[in-house]
Amino acid sequence: MSLDELVHAIRTFPGVTRKNPIHEIVNLLPLDRFPQVVAAAGEDAAAVEFGDKYLLMAADGIMPSLVRLEPFYAGYFAVLVNINDIAAMGGVPIAMVDVISMISTKVCSQMLKGVEQAVRKFGVPVVGGHTHPDGEINSIEISIVGSVPKEDIILSTTAAPGDDIVFVADLDGFYPKNLPLAWDTTTLKDADTVQKQIAILPKIASEGLVHAAKDMSNPGNIGTLGMMLESSAVGGTVDLSKILKPKDVDLKHWCLSYQGFGFVFSCPPENSARVIELCESVGAPGSVVGKIDGSSELKLTLNGETKILFDFEKDIITGCRPKK
Repeated sequence: MSLDELVHAIRTFPGVTRKNPIHEIVNLLPLDRFPQVVAAAGEDAAAVEFGDKYLLMAADGIMPSLVRLEPFYAGYFAVLVNINDIAAMGGVPIAMVDVISMISTKVCSQMLKGVEQAVRKFGVPVVGGHTHPDGEINSIEISIVGSVPKEDIILSTTAAPGDDIVFVADLDGFYPKNLPLAWDTTTLKDADTVQKQIAILPKIASEGLVHAAKDMSNPGNIGTLGMMLESSAVGGTVDLSKILKPKDVDLKHWCLSYQGFGFVFSCPPENSARVIELCESVGAPGSVVGKIDGSSELKLTLNGETKILFDFEKDIITGCRPKK
């Protein structure tokens, strides 16, 4: 695989390109009259003042293609992605609500089995929601509430020049049938193991080890980093040879994969070893893969060659950037 091939694959990857309309929606939702909202656009979860803590809120809708192909995983991932969004903010998940639409009771039953398994696995309840029994499609959306001490919150819009770029991911997983880009690290693990993994993010937050974080979602590890850099108005360089991956998965495939447990950190260099140590203690090895800089470019290097992946002076992933 050439560096040009990887750059093209990431730039044209639907997990990246489908994020583009986000800024158009965000721009229609004014927040300037609501000072209690301390974080919103560009973050994995919104943060709202709530006593001595921030209330964290996130929501995810599952793509129709996943519902068609693997309705069990559609329900399971609907929970997982929300849990990871709260964890990425350094928070603890509290409860969820769901919205389900159905044209097939069989498909709905499979989605709910996925939700049930995920609730038991992660120990976070679904406490209500809404059901359309006469819907025109099969679909599932879940929203979540969590909390984080004000002094511990981790944003994804505060990556800082000079920081290390740290990738961590659980490499002990598999790609389910029909889902070649969904790296499943949780369905075969016990509840204690996956809950300890999620709990390591609040631990990192409480020690004040990182400037920014995001969970590795549909855009893949590098695409997720790109969203962090874009929303932080910084650039960075990634040495692709430093990315840890399973031995039998090629680099391009790995870079486009959704991670069951994977996070990107912008980390002061003196803290990188501690972050990696904590993540490795719960079965998620990590490495320093690059550096944050003050440019507007995300660059990739491989075998002595360097290419610009995104130039945020002209390229848009989400368009969520600091207000000028």
